[in-house]
Parts: sequence; structure tokens; C-alpha cells
Amino acid sequence: MNGTAKFEGDRSAPVMKNSSLPACPIRGCTDTSWYADARDIEYHTSDRTYSFYKCQRCGVLFIVPMLWDRLGDIYPKNYYSYAPAVPRIKRSLDRRLLKLLASVPGDRLSILEIGGGSGWMLDQVKSCSPRVSFTQCVDLDESAQAVAVARGHAYHLGPIEQFEADRRFDLILAFDLIEHVRDPALVLRRIEGLLTTHGRVLITTPNFEALDARLFRHGSWGGYHTPRHFVLFNRQSFTDLAEQSDLRVVSFSYTPGATYWAVSVLEAMRRSWLIRTSPQRPAYDHPLYPSLRTSFAAFEYARAPFARLSKMAFTLGRR
Repeated sequence: MNGTAKFEGDRSAPVMKNSSLPACPIRGCTDTSWYADARDIEYHTSDRTYSFYKCQRCGVLFIVPMLWDRLGDIYPKNYYSYAPAVPRIKRSLDRRLLKLLASVPGDRLSILEIGGGSGWMLDQVKSCSPRVSFTQCVDLDESAQAVAVARGHAYHLGPIEQFEADRRFDLILAFDLIEHVRDPALVLRRIEGLLTTHGRVLITTPNFEALDARLFRHGSWGGYHTPRHFVLFNRQSFTDLAEQSDLRVVSFSYTPGATYWAVSVLEAMRRSWLIRTSPQRPAYDHPLYPSLRTSFAAFEYARAPFARLSKMAFTLGRR
């Protein structure tokens, strides 16, 4: 399949508790309301419009339909995370986040990354500390398995919900993952069960209360990543869900999301007929994308001391 494949159908929408309102995927709440409509402005995997709803009780956004059973359709072969090269700016950001490793006790540390692909981040973890003795990757990408194993990482091909291990992990990484899963509460409970007593979890996820999220709420905001982001959080709603999963927030920070800004602005320019885009090419291949991303990265870093930025980083521990 390529990035221009088209599909229809909404058989995987959340279970309806009544005839009009979709149920929240966190607790099945029906105190939900329409929030925004959005399209796939990045990979053009479908011509359809998706709806995001907000749960007033859980404080999350969720997509309808939620195509959890059609991942092969909504993740094209040219999807950015499948690429072997990782942008230098992302490497720099993630390496700073991995300073957390120094606070984890123990002489021999076991590290798990969920959604780790070919294991490049686990390579970074190994380079950060000689105490790292075992690394495990859990991912759905079959093509990445051989590369990860060749790099010395254990590999589980499948979702974290089906992962079984004979050990617990001192550090669990889930970068930009929790928003992609059908049942975030189940995933957090699974993470809690895999964590050592003094272990830490590092999770990054979009913030739907950021400035760009509000400006482009009705313009297919890049952070919707439609239709691949299933559930979106703000700081409070994710904190609440973590605590319900027997995890506590050890530290928190907002982090830049220049990609969301760049994709959103490109779409706004397209709608205004200022530029042309091709459905055969992802937004990341547009000639203006690199300069937009660089400009908004500088903008986000300048705002970092006082603003709620586009992404959030949570460090969690067991309660």
C-alpha cells in the first residue's frame, strides 16, 4: 500500500451507549460532545472527514471512527517513523530527556521501549550509561525486527497489551505512543505491571490545549495526526489517567512541537490557495516544510519558559 490509498467505513467507532453520542474510550462515558472535524492532511490515506469528540468527565479528545483494526491502511509505507534516518533535532531532544536515566538506581538496568521501531532510541540509551545491560523493543513493524535484533535488542512483534516478560524494567519509554492506542488506560496498567519498584516511565504525547491546537482546532491541527491519533490529552487528563493506573507523576514539562505547527500552517496555506500540495506526497516532503519546522522550533523554544507548548513529557513512577 502507498500513501495515496483510499478507504471508507466506520465500523470501528467507539461503542454507542445511546443513539447520538459516542462513548469515551477511557471509561465508556456518554457525557461527550463534538469538538472538531479533521482530515488526513499529512499522508492523504483517505478522503473522508473524521470527528473528534471531547469527554467532559475524563477531559480527553477521541476520534470517531477509531480505525484500530485498519492500521495497515492508516499507516502507509512512507510513514515517517519507518524511515531509517532520524532528524538530528529529534535525537538531541530525546537525548536530553534521557538524562532521567541517571536517577534510576541499580547496577544492571533493563530498559523497555514501546514503539521503538528498529531500536535507534535504545542505542542512545545504551550510549548514555554502561549500567544498561538489557534492552527490549516492542513494536508492530515487522520490517524493523531484524534491524533491532542485529543491534542487540530483544524484540517483541506485537502490541504491548500482548507482551509477556520474565523480568521487570527499570526504565520504560513510550515516545509519542499513548495517543495511538485504542485503550490508553489498559496500556498504562500494563506498563505499571512491567515496572520495577523504583523504576521510571517516560511518556511524551501531544497537548490539545496548546496555542497551535487552539488556533487550528477547526483546520485539521497537525497534532490530531488524523486518523492515527486516537485519544488526546491535556496535562490534567493524562495525570488523572496515570493515577487511576497506579502510577504517579514524578515530573512534568511542556516540550516543543514544531512539526504540528508546520503541518497546520501548510494546510492553512493550501486552503487559502497560497500553495499547492500533492496527495501523492506527504506533507513532510513539501519544499516549505523544513523552513517552517525550523522557524516554529525556534518559536516554541522561545516560549518554553512560560507557555503550554504543543507536546508534554511525563515522568512516572509506581504509587
